Amino acid sequence: HPMTQGKIERYHRSMKNVLLLEHYYSPDELRTRLTEWVDYYNHQRYHESLDNVRPADAYWGRQDQILAERQKIKQLSLSQRRKSHIFQRAQSG
Repeated sequence: HPMTQGKIERYHRSMKNVLLLEHYYSPDELRTRLTEWVDYYNHQRYHESLDNVRPADAYWGRQDQILAERQKIKQLSLSQRRKSHIFQRAQSG
């Protein structure tokens, strides 16, 4: 499928760009670094295509919970800013 092909090509390009930054003196060293990169990609890196959720979180079904929590934090932050703005206007006027 063309969409899938593009995604895997992008994955390989990302991996290649990182791995080519270093010199490896043995196959084991390269394997270790590759394993670390895959772990980073799946467990630490946020993916725009997953609404900035990590693949491991999406895989384990935590995506909806994470997005809901983000929305809750966003609404709280907007509310606090709004109150602060109203307070500042009242103080200056």
